[in-house]
Amino acid sequence: MFLIIKDLTCFYMGGGPFEVKALDRINLEVNQGEFLGLIGRTGSGKTTLVQHFNGLLRPSGGRVIFRGKDLYGQEKVNWREIRQKIGLIFQHPEDQLFGETVYEDVAFGPRKLGIEDNITDKRVKEALKLVNLNFEEIKDRSPFTLSRGEMRRVAIAGVLSMEPEVLVMDEPTAGLDPRGRQELLEQVRYLHQEKGLTIIFVSHNMGEIAQLADRLVVMEEGKIVLEGTPAEIFSEGERLLALGLELPQITRLMLSLKRQGRDVKTDIFTVEKAREEIMKMSKDKWGESC
Repeated sequence: MFLIIKDLTCFYMGGGPFEVKALDRINLEVNQGEFLGLIGRTGSGKTTLVQHFNGLLRPSGGRVIFRGKDLYGQEKVNWREIRQKIGLIFQHPEDQLFGETVYEDVAFGPRKLGIEDNITDKRVKEALKLVNLNFEEIKDRSPFTLSRGEMRRVAIAGVLSMEPEVLVMDEPTAGLDPRGRQELLEQVRYLHQEKGLTIIFVSHNMGEIAQLADRLVVMEEGKIVLEGTPAEIFSEGERLLALGLELPQITRLMLSLKRQGRDVKTDIFTVEKAREEIMKMSKDKWGESC
């Protein structure tokens, strides 16, 4: 039992005339070592959900259980310890940088935990290495002299220096140029595959999440409306479009061919799979014409 959400409900301005139900009895299990993609358009409840994982929001009802401990139950919870283990990276994390140097920023978390200087130093070096930044070249620089993509990676390194078990990333590529976005996605892939971190990746960009996640959860109006592997979710292309989600370009192509009466699968989101499917379709058509 790793991270379990049971009947989680959240009201904003609860009990008043402007009460809004942001989450409606959410049930979800996240497995250790999993890469979970949480998708949905703006206002669907994605950010509200993940802010319950480490106490930033308190639920109106329901439970969040981490490693067997009910975080909002009767027993007292050490939230500093929980926030160390469940690291949350907000949109535009570079806005949270404040240190005079990169080193000071990345070392802030371990120092607040009372970790010895030599161990903190080791953690800072490891964290910067994990986000592909050279420690010696960057440690004494002001974070505000870096590119936006580098600043974002420094902010992520600050969370990694706490050595979390779960990394929750809320729209981490928002506002980055294509190169910066791709570099960041590659770092996230590395953290999952090589370091074994459990990743919860919040996004409305179906294309960038499709090739990373083991499982996708689609939210709409505070509810989970679809859940499954990327292939299972993208087979529901028409429904995803109806929910206002933008499909990956490859999936849109296959859906367009399907609408034209072509016998193709629509649960495809990579160029390689699309090529195979189109070649198969062409062979089938050629065989019939003979």
